[in-house]
Amino acid sequence: MVDYSKWKNIEISDDEDDTHPNVDTPSLFKWRHEARVEKMKEMEQEKAMFLKEKNENTAKLKETKIKYEQAQKDGTDLSDLKKQLEELEVKRIALEDHEEQMKKKEKLMPWNVDTISQPGFSKTVVNVGQPKKQVELTDEEKEIKTREFFKKHEKNLKAYGMLQKYDDSKRFLQENPDLVCEETANYLVIWCINLEMEEKTSLMEHVAHQCICMQFILELSRHLNRDPRSCVSSFFSKIQIADVEYRKGFEDELKAFKERIQRRAKEKIEAAVTEAEEEERKNRLGPGGLDPVEVFESLPQVLKECFETQNIELLQQAISTLPEEEARYHMKKCVDSGLWVPDANSGKKE
Repeated sequence: MVDYSKWKNIEISDDEDDTHPNVDTPSLFKWRHEARVEKMKEMEQEKAMFLKEKNENTAKLKETKIKYEQAQKDGTDLSDLKKQLEELEVKRIALEDHEEQMKKKEKLMPWNVDTISQPGFSKTVVNVGQPKKQVELTDEEKEIKTREFFKKHEKNLKAYGMLQKYDDSKRFLQENPDLVCEETANYLVIWCINLEMEEKTSLMEHVAHQCICMQFILELSRHLNRDPRSCVSSFFSKIQIADVEYRKGFEDELKAFKERIQRRAKEKIEAAVTEAEEEERKNRLGPGGLDPVEVFESLPQVLKECFETQNIELLQQAISTLPEEEARYHMKKCVDSGLWVPDANSGKKE
């Protein structure tokens, strides 16, 4: 007898009629479908990562068992190998439990049109906002193209970055369709980093929001295989009436983006400081190529006090108290770093 119970738990979208009359029903169904597809992708990624971890653990367990058996034959210490075997065995059991949970989770997932339909049910839309074929450019050509784009559209790029309302952003991009591209997202990323480096965090966060809007438009165009310019209206309509899950995804990405910007700005500041310090260090190197600051820090305390007070007599007395080889070693470093510049006579005397 056929078990029809499995057909009771099926997610549907195209035949639902519970939408509000003011909501664009086809778009709502499409967004629900996209959310399902994204969830399925996440599950596939989780399965792939799990299988990789499981295979690695199996291989390590097998390798460790061979080592353990060989160590038993050789009569060597088994404590470390025994501990590794126990840990790997515990992990194997945990992985098996996790695999069972994943199978149950997959079994309980509702069926939908993406998992039960055949290719014959697919729909083909011909020549509706298809993306332009991109000519492959070299890195140098890309850089030149990007610089030219920034120069040509900088005024409008900054104007878009300062907009606050979704409707205004939508209208502006529809009036300036050339801005709907990767170069705009790149410009806004660079602008955000510079703003954060200038400690203009509030303004950076505002521009970051506009940057994520652009990135979501580009991602939507890739998902639908359409020209990004034809996705402007769809994205802004979608974000304004978004369900909780889609809105959360947008906010999470925005938060993560701002954190990346702050981290990158900090790295660039630290790199600039390091570069400036290195340049300063190079400029102060003595005739022998040594850094006077580093040499001073390496001196015995008695010699440090002499250089701090610039007392030559005290320096001569301090040197006389040190073993000859040690005194020569330290004074040579002082000369090579420029801490001590003897005249000709004193040089011969030293």
